[in-house]
Amino acid sequence: MVKPIMRDLFFLRQKAEKATKEDFPVAIDLLDTLKAHEDGCVGMAANMIGVNKAIIAVNMGFMNVAMFNPKIVKRNGKYETEEGCLSLDGVRKCVRYQEIEVEYEDINFKRQRQKYSGWTAQIIQHECDHLNGIII
Repeated sequence: MVKPIMRDLFFLRQKAEKATKEDFPVAIDLLDTLKAHEDGCVGMAANMIGVNKAIIAVNMGFMNVAMFNPKIVKRNGKYETEEGCLSLDGVRKCVRYQEIEVEYEDINFKRQRQKYSGWTAQIIQHECDHLNGIII
């Protein structure tokens, strides 16, 4: 189900709680909401739809993917950029990394460890910031 976008900064600054299998419907809502905003959005975190759980949805170019409890475990190639967010007005400067490695649970709650680079890595970093209560 497509959910409204959360814009409350107090809520968005809270660190996300660990997601469990019972949070599967949240991932579906997150994917639906990302799809509904695909014209101006490439990733979302659960707190952006009002749920304080560690779940993100990322556009991988060919499909949207949900990640439960993602953790960035390696970073390489620091750079500065500007990003926008559906939960905020305007764009802001931030620091990102060209290459990252992420541990997460997939939609079937199978443990994964993947490397990402470029645009996809940037999206994941932005959404993981959301999970840590970091607002660009």
